[in-house]
Amino acid sequence: MIRTTLTAALIAAALASPATAEPHTYEIDQTHASIGFLVDHIGYAKLLGQFLKTEGSFVFDEETLELGEVNVTIDASSVFTNHEARDNHVRSNDFLAAGDNPDITFTATGGQIETDRTGKVTGDLTIRGVTNPVTLDVTWNKTAPYPFGHQKQTIGVSARGSILRSDYDMTYAQGGIVGDEVDLIIEVEAIVTE
Repeated sequence: MIRTTLTAALIAAALASPATAEPHTYEIDQTHASIGFLVDHIGYAKLLGQFLKTEGSFVFDEETLELGEVNVTIDASSVFTNHEARDNHVRSNDFLAAGDNPDITFTATGGQIETDRTGKVTGDLTIRGVTNPVTLDVTWNKTAPYPFGHQKQTIGVSARGSILRSDYDMTYAQGGIVGDEVDLIIEVEAIVTE
């Protein structure tokens, strides 16, 4: 298993719950997962957008901090910027090319724990069928049984990073109209499934 992958860096920085002495499978809770982005718009302000459909799972051992079988997929067509015409444009070949490339994926390749609550993760991010490395700064927020509803062990993490959209062949409206740098905003809860 990969010692530090996308979710490892997001959660393995500091799990405070008692060790389980065996690996467990966790699944991202789509109802409590926010995958967002900020990009400059003509210098006036940064536009905030998000993806409404995200799924992923991983296997994690709390005692050894080993994690593997990580799969994270974002539905490119689920992009939402609070403006229907703009959302359709972002889905087009000028940006995400969601028709030909419906999935945005991340596969982690490594990482580093920095403190008992923070770390970094590196991995391969694929958008529009183009794959590039990316580094995320991650913070572990909490691990505990959920207080209501399913009441299963739940892990909460935050991550931040940035990419250049030109690295993914998205050069439309560059030169002061739409910024090249895109800030990534990730807030995720994941629930133990077995």
